[in-house]
Amino acid sequence: MTEQRTPLVEMKDISIAFGGIHAVDQASIDLYPGEVVALLGHNGAGKSTLIKILAGAYKRDSGEILINGETVEIRNPRDAKQYGIETIYQTLAVADNVDAAANLYLGRELRTAWGTLDDVAMEAKAREVMGRLNPNFRRFKEPVKALSGGQRQSVAIARAILFDARILIMDEPTAALGPQETAQVGELIKQLKAEGIGIFLISHDIHDVFDLADRVFVMKNGQVVGQARTTDVTKDEVLGMIIMGKCPPGATPGPGAIAG
Repeated sequence: MTEQRTPLVEMKDISIAFGGIHAVDQASIDLYPGEVVALLGHNGAGKSTLIKILAGAYKRDSGEILINGETVEIRNPRDAKQYGIETIYQTLAVADNVDAAANLYLGRELRTAWGTLDDVAMEAKAREVMGRLNPNFRRFKEPVKALSGGQRQSVAIARAILFDARILIMDEPTAALGPQETAQVGELIKQLKAEGIGIFLISHDIHDVFDLADRVFVMKNGQVVGQARTTDVTKDEVLGMIIMGKCPPGATPGPGAIAG
């Protein structure tokens, strides 16, 4: 990733407090096109809160958000979507009783000139998007509840990119998936990267992170301990950052790093 390029996202010195407790304290992260950046840290480290600020679920107390180099205000999820930011939560929030096309257009259905649902157009577009993302997907007529975990992830991701998302937030995308489905999701992420989409990956699985992410940011007690390319650090060194807040030689320290 060449540093001369403009980041898709920069979050600079972001802070938010709840009841006087700093959930996020002067945190700065960034993301480039076609890059996967993992956010790591124990429960309560601040990573989910930080990313929910980008998704519009929380409003920051201070700091700055830039999209493609320009300062923006994200006050709610609608604002986030306008800037091409989509979130795929661990629970997926898919409608189990309808098929893939209906899920892709949930709440944004296409209608004919007579005001009825344009099922033909929605299915055609669903086939186009899914074909680009997961060419092996064939189960367009079945309710989503009949699909595997990996196929359900395909539907959730396709719904996000259907409306031109450029920034994806993925929350534990391989949680509760078997090895084959985890590999399938990995292939989906590689496809998104190839299309220039930037991905923030929240995960507790250090193996997933090293398989999928280009860089990692580690948070502890609401602060960024440091960042590193996955090629420059070991899994044990990243675990040391998570547990002890110690920044190894291959990482760039943040405000939360401890000396020694």
